Amino acid sequence: MAPRSYWKGYLKLSLVTCPVAMMPATTEAEKVRFHTLNAKTGNRVLSRYVDAISGKPVAEDDEVRGYPRGEDDYVMLDDKDIEAVALESTRTIDIDMFVPADSIGWVWYDQPHYLTPADKIGAEAFAVIRDAMARTKTVGISRLVMYRRERAVMLQPRGKGITLWTLRYGDEMRNEADYFDDSTDDKPPSRLMTLMRKLIDERTVPWDPSMVDDPVQARLLDIIAARKKSPKRRVRTKAPEKADTDNVIDIMDALRKSIGAEKKKK
Repeated sequence: MAPRSYWKGYLKLSLVTCPVAMMPATTEAEKVRFHTLNAKTGNRVLSRYVDAISGKPVAEDDEVRGYPRGEDDYVMLDDKDIEAVALESTRTIDIDMFVPADSIGWVWYDQPHYLTPADKIGAEAFAVIRDAMARTKTVGISRLVMYRRERAVMLQPRGKGITLWTLRYGDEMRNEADYFDDSTDDKPPSRLMTLMRKLIDERTVPWDPSMVDDPVQARLLDIIAARKKSPKRRVRTKAPEKADTDNVIDIMDALRKSIGAEKKKK
């Protein structure tokens, strides 16, 4: 069963408009989650906001956001103040512009969402926008209020639908020049590149979602299953092998040995 949409609105391009529905493309429903318990009683431990000075609990209606302007001095904003900002983009994804699909680096991608037509009447307009982007190899750029903030979003055709990516804010991205120095500017010798490309070719396989399975989650589920049968049982897991990083190795020799090891596997 398809998940229920958590957002409904309109996709708009100039005079073309169609109703759409959106839902997150990712889920954490299957992730192992824990509650914090009191080890002595086994009871749940609850968290609550308390006043930093008086130590008394603060009612939810009394909680506001504060922007620091000095030590222990804040500008206070409540939900109404925040909701009053950028209301025009709360229910309409108005595509402002298009850019080449390969021009936005992956580091700008934040959260993916699936966008689908909300009814059969708007399906044709939706398909025209989707297919036109696919044929021109472009993605649409718009803005939308999500998670209480206006976000820049990218619309990317994907199969029968559209993936809407929220994009990171400009002030969230650090300047890569501060981290990538000139030490790797020199081109490696061609013989090294030949061996490295051969190693890459031998390890190249088709993409499969199982490649990003979570082994830690699988082990946790094993431990939980064992504890259900025997609450005091300790499940031992094999410690990961430590990589030998102490010795300085010859890259050419290491590549040759790696290629030989790959051939033995086959």
